[in-house]
Amino acid sequence: MLTIDWAPNHKDSMPLYRQITEYIKNKITLGEWPIHSKLPPQRRLAHILQVNRSTLTIALDELIADGLLETRAGSGTWVANNTWSVLASTPTVNWNSYLDKGLYLPNLQIIQEINQAEFKPNMIRLGTGELSPEFFPRDMMSSILQNLPERINSLGYEEPKGLLFLRQQIRIYLRSLGIDTSVSSIMIVSGALQALQLICSSLLPKDSTILLEKPSYLFSLKLFQSMNMQFSGIPLDKEGIELAPIAFQKQHKNSNLLYTIPCFHNPTGIEMSKQRRRDLIHLCQQEQLPVIEDDVYRELWLDSPPPIPLKALEREGLVLYIGSLSKSLSPGLRIGWIVGPEPVIERLADVKMQNDYGSSSLSQWTAAEWFASGLYQQHLEEVRKALRIRREAACKSLQTHFADIATWQVPTGGFYIWLSLTHPLSMQKLFNLALNEGLLIHPGSIYDYLSNRHLRLSYSYASLSELKEGLYRLSVIIKTLKT
Repeated sequence: MLTIDWAPNHKDSMPLYRQITEYIKNKITLGEWPIHSKLPPQRRLAHILQVNRSTLTIALDELIADGLLETRAGSGTWVANNTWSVLASTPTVNWNSYLDKGLYLPNLQIIQEINQAEFKPNMIRLGTGELSPEFFPRDMMSSILQNLPERINSLGYEEPKGLLFLRQQIRIYLRSLGIDTSVSSIMIVSGALQALQLICSSLLPKDSTILLEKPSYLFSLKLFQSMNMQFSGIPLDKEGIELAPIAFQKQHKNSNLLYTIPCFHNPTGIEMSKQRRRDLIHLCQQEQLPVIEDDVYRELWLDSPPPIPLKALEREGLVLYIGSLSKSLSPGLRIGWIVGPEPVIERLADVKMQNDYGSSSLSQWTAAEWFASGLYQQHLEEVRKALRIRREAACKSLQTHFADIATWQVPTGGFYIWLSLTHPLSMQKLFNLALNEGLLIHPGSIYDYLSNRHLRLSYSYASLSELKEGLYRLSVIIKTLKT
């Protein structure tokens, strides 16, 4: 689907339909909308362009008459020609025929819409799993960046496992969590998602089965289906992932590994208990089931620090541990890490070098300085204070506006509240109605295909005023759908 981030100017003297005509002509002429590209459905296109359908129809009819667009019965409107292809002696390339031939499957349509809507002005983002720009530590970051010239002698490629100084700092940090490891068992990656991608592409055969919590954020990612990975969902209770189904799956369905988010789970916010962690490690040791521990939310505790990581409970190299600065500091740094047995880390580092020749040197030096300076822990304390205020505001608004239509648990950390509606709804219809009202939500169906009564709410991104206003307006929409 074509991306449209423009709308006509209603105050311009040029008629709206003429502005639309010129815009589309320009896109086609520049080759940004090649021949065989499909336009969005007219109703949606009119909404994007903020005009009446009658205005849009006039513009499209003119472009069709000029031979630039064509309509196909039951298939919508397509780019048919461009201003220079009429004169060309050879046919133009049909890029559309390439779009479904690549290795990676396209994202879910709703995910694509979320990714685009996040950058629209005046959108209240009630589902975004990211710290608000209000949290950006501008003064601290300025201090960090000013110190870098004294440390950096070059911005060349770093060694395959990543900047040694950064890995040394992460080793010190991991010791504070109970994980004792060497720098040779630590590898720097461009965020937790790259860590998962490297693990699956480097260590697992095709058609492998990954056990994971259900719901899980991995269900929203087509990346792993592109690599022929299969998911098998394991239920959650208030203490985390349930153990009995893991043993059954391992014994009867030949599962290859377990992926888990034990701290402030995405999307449910559940924190795995201390005893459940111990029992899980014991079970996986018995079953010889490797574990990927995604611990990117650990430092976002709001009431008390979570139990020690699964990685700290074993010494056999059973657990591959993933950490990141994306949730706690800055997603734009693109800095995360994997901890595991040296042969595994060597293999992953070799594949990463084939992919991108290492994460950004500047980002690695910046991350290292955050750890070495002590400012990271100071920043975390300030983030927790602010998140506690936002969590309280979100829960208060929920109690006021959702008590009769939903239930929820107050999270002890992280970003998310897993809202359970008392009655099932069409998640797609709710998403569309909310989007039309300037509210961006994350339906539970993203994280569990069969879910028709859950929403992942986030209190980390929207401002306090936006949280209150957005939750009120969302409750109105939901109540309207129920009637």
